[in-house]
Amino acid sequence: MKKRIFLAAVAVAAVACSSAEKTPTTPVLTDKIVFCEATLPLDGKLLVGSFGSDEFNPLNTEGKGYILEFTDTVSRVLIPADGTLSAPKGLLVKDGYLFIADVGKMAVYNLAAPNEKPKIVPFPEGELFVNDMALHGNTLYVTVTNTGSIYALNVARPSQLDTAGLKPYVTVPGANGIVIRGDTMYIASYPPDGVTTQDNVIYRIDNISTPVATKLFDRPGQYDGLALSGDGGRLYFTNWVDSEVGYYDLGTGKTELLTPGVGIEGPARLSTDGKKLYVPDLPGSKVVEIDIR
Repeated sequence: MKKRIFLAAVAVAAVACSSAEKTPTTPVLTDKIVFCEATLPLDGKLLVGSFGSDEFNPLNTEGKGYILEFTDTVSRVLIPADGTLSAPKGLLVKDGYLFIADVGKMAVYNLAAPNEKPKIVPFPEGELFVNDMALHGNTLYVTVTNTGSIYALNVARPSQLDTAGLKPYVTVPGANGIVIRGDTMYIASYPPDGVTTQDNVIYRIDNISTPVATKLFDRPGQYDGLALSGDGGRLYFTNWVDSEVGYYDLGTGKTELLTPGVGIEGPARLSTDGKKLYVPDLPGSKVVEIDIR
């Protein structure tokens, strides 16, 4: 009898172990991250912006910000903390140059010589929460959350950038994350004072040449990051209300929420390589990978 009980226990344990082995785990990146707002897949690796600040403050001016480059779960410092960056937010690469949104400015680094002094694109006084960027041809569109301003900048030749060439484009309440597909622009709205209103939704501009912003849906929140699926059918988003990560189906008009698999305190500027979503947990100092295949 004892032998039968023992064998049964072994069998149960084996099944339990087998089930545990088959349970997928959610990859989480933490190496060298201190408050991360934005991610960017690039050449099979992942860039992550890190504040490096003493406290969580997206408008800090400590100059301790840096950019990490992850290979799997291990990172190296790509752009060191040299006093230029304080709270690096949106990341975008064009023609070998890395554009970084930061407090009151953009910094533009030559990736072939990342230790060289970057070009600085200053924003007008009061335009502090420079947040995200999207490219349409040779025009870069940049959001500023505290004023809702979106600016346009000609970036045809990043090596000879006109750092004084910013032009006002359009205003959207709490303009935050931004993505473009074809001639259509999508903008996430985040209330800079933290008080959600009916205007804090996701907006769409159907034709970039005639910027008229309309609400994509009536679902108020504190929307931060946006990313489009490879076929353009899904608009992925993050929302600080209830720490949501989800997508809006542009074909059906339905919203679906995803289950990250781990807790996310403040989901920020997500990105995608078509296989995974990379979701920064800004106050949690980590990046959560969500499989979307």
